[in-house]
Amino acid sequence: MIFTKTTEQDSHYNHLEKMSVSDLLIHINNEDKTVPIAVEKALPQIEELTKQIVKQLQLGGRLFYLGAGTSGRLGIVDASECPPTFGVPHELVVGLIAGGDSAIRKAVEFAEDSKNQGWLDLKEHKISEKDIVVGIAASGTTPYVISALIKCNAKKIPTGCITCNKNSPLANTAKFPIEVIVGPEFVTGSSRMKAGTAQKLVLNMLSTATMIQLGKVKGNKMVDMQLSNNKLVQRAQNMLVKELNIDLEKAKELLEKFGNVRNAIKNHK
Repeated sequence: MIFTKTTEQDSHYNHLEKMSVSDLLIHINNEDKTVPIAVEKALPQIEELTKQIVKQLQLGGRLFYLGAGTSGRLGIVDASECPPTFGVPHELVVGLIAGGDSAIRKAVEFAEDSKNQGWLDLKEHKISEKDIVVGIAASGTTPYVISALIKCNAKKIPTGCITCNKNSPLANTAKFPIEVIVGPEFVTGSSRMKAGTAQKLVLNMLSTATMIQLGKVKGNKMVDMQLSNNKLVQRAQNMLVKELNIDLEKAKELLEKFGNVRNAIKNHK
């Protein structure tokens, strides 16, 4: 199979420095519009990986995201938002980035080129066959990610990936690959743009669909969300008012007593 880095191909635009702000924004927006279409084409692959994630989590396993640079940061963002949104433990969805936590804010030189650190980072979490590891790399060539997935495959740990190039080494390594082919970036090679947007969209789909399948949503509401700020407390109160046909004071009382929306609904008499 031929492997071509479409994300590294020349931009469809040239002389960007001569464009007006208006033209820059219009052209970036036009490129961004193509991303959901690329994601749509990958829906069968996204479905297969989602089903496998649900299966592993139902077995008591965990979901690991593994990436470098922008890809690693996006995985960490998605993982960090699962506990407050769905009320799950912080260790259920884990985001790991080449170079460690310091790489979240500042790039760590050559961290993504390591061929053993990815697996070492997973081993720190006592990874097992119950878990599933999703490698994220726009290029599909990141050694930190690929080498870790190779090791996981050898250990019979399920693997998936999100990449933006067709027939990449990463996609050929993962058992459940997702390939979202976004094409050249507006700024040549800047994969934080369309590729990053595609990865974010896919991560949203993976985690949200998984949590719904695990029963973390009732109707269309986040009934297990953590009430960590006033906005979320008010949202929870309004949910109870509507769901139970009660007044606001009663909703406040139920939340204070039972801690979240699900328990309040369950225990309401």
